[in-house]
Amino acid sequence: MIATILPSSTSFHAVGYNERKVAKGVAHLLEMKNFGAVEMLTRHTANDLVSYLQNYSSRNPRIRKAQFHVAVSCRGHEKTEEELLAFAHEYMKEMGYGEPGQPMLVYAHTDTANTHLHIITSRIAPNGRKIDHNHERVRSQKVIDKLLGNDNREKVKEDFAEAMSYRFSSITQFKALMNSLGYECYEKNGTVSIKRSGTVLMRIPLAEISGRYESRTFDKNRRRQLRAIFRKYRDSSADRAELTAELKRKFGIDLVFFGKSDSPYGYMIIDHNTKSVMNGGKILLIGELLDFATVDERFARMDSFIDTLLADNPKMSIVELNDRLSRKYHAYVKGGRIWRNKESRPVKAFMWETLKMNNRIAWVESFNPSTESERDFLCRIGKVTAVDKVRLSDKRYNTYYNRLSDLRQIFSADDTFIPGSRFSEEGFRIRDIGGEHYAVDFHSKILINLDAEGFDTRKLRYRKPETVKNNTTVKTKTGTVSRIRPMRDAGVGHGEKREWEVGYRGDYDRIDDENNLRR
Repeated sequence: MIATILPSSTSFHAVGYNERKVAKGVAHLLEMKNFGAVEMLTRHTANDLVSYLQNYSSRNPRIRKAQFHVAVSCRGHEKTEEELLAFAHEYMKEMGYGEPGQPMLVYAHTDTANTHLHIITSRIAPNGRKIDHNHERVRSQKVIDKLLGNDNREKVKEDFAEAMSYRFSSITQFKALMNSLGYECYEKNGTVSIKRSGTVLMRIPLAEISGRYESRTFDKNRRRQLRAIFRKYRDSSADRAELTAELKRKFGIDLVFFGKSDSPYGYMIIDHNTKSVMNGGKILLIGELLDFATVDERFARMDSFIDTLLADNPKMSIVELNDRLSRKYHAYVKGGRIWRNKESRPVKAFMWETLKMNNRIAWVESFNPSTESERDFLCRIGKVTAVDKVRLSDKRYNTYYNRLSDLRQIFSADDTFIPGSRFSEEGFRIRDIGGEHYAVDFHSKILINLDAEGFDTRKLRYRKPETVKNNTTVKTKTGTVSRIRPMRDAGVGHGEKREWEVGYRGDYDRIDDENNLRR
């Protein structure tokens, strides 16, 4: 059983809150006591009830915030509304609100998974004196314990023993664990005090607790499971209260938050199934955990996020975008769609076309072209139409000179002709465009203009030897060979390995997904 004392007010705003719940069909007025003529009305309004409470409270004008509002609830539906109402009467009497003539409204709510009542009255007694409010939250818990017959000193020993069977890595995690069991916990001068209802029930040396610290309190599989569970139930919950109730009811998980009730800065996870305590930030950051938006709202945010990123960086590639999307929304873009948790929405057409072009530009720039001819060559094979957007590099890197040295080694041979296979063995493809010869290493992203670097490109052209012909053979200076052309093996001659020498007609769209052109 729990009693939660809610904020006071000068305007008795709790009446309007409960009456709105009644209008929505998720609450009903269970009891009205000592409201004079208002009780005789066939239908009353929230203003009728508020006016009566304000007139009643005016008998002590020194009390500005006269509203007393408390919620009394039980675990699940273990008690009926009538049983809970009887308990509420005893509770209010013990708290000092049981004198004859004390006005009282009791509303039963049906919009949560547990039976609970909201009780509204005035802090003014019928004789005009102010009802004692000193330490009322502490007194409230003591009243609950008294009515339920709880022996807190025995109970704390049982709960402490249970807590010590859990895995935790710090005193902060231990405090969160005790908090989930209904206790306050603080440490001073090497002693940990455990209190409830304002009374210290137990003191333990810190060393007894710290000796149980474990460096790892959960494994990677459980972390992945919790992340998926939290996201799923966050997306189907309306607020924090509903989310925490669902996690507790379905999975035996308590969330203990730190900071202000309306703006917590962090939380701990108490996983009762695995008896582990962990820092919630390692599963989901607090901002993401409490982001109660619909799926469509989240995709709309991501769409706007992409638009903003492209406005700030018009050349952003898909790889760069996905890095930002993953860190902020745990999402990514692929195939013209935004993907998140197995759900997707299409990227706006103009943004997708921009991203694809940016990907091609990024591929061209990864070769660090230094001249306009190198840039134009790469743009041609990469299908980049916005040539002016490609940045020229102002320096050559060591990798370029290393590969240049490898080429010089190949060309240093005395042969008058160097076959393409010799270049392929070293990872190069040779291409002749407009009389300019290029060697391309697609793996290391190196482009070398052979003419500009002074290579003898005549060695790239095959020259036939002088021949003497007859009907079936060819006589050469080095011997006689058959004139009958043999069957060509697969992959030889003008096969797949010569595509970069005669013009590539492959699938350029693979550049968009960073599968940089077959080698």
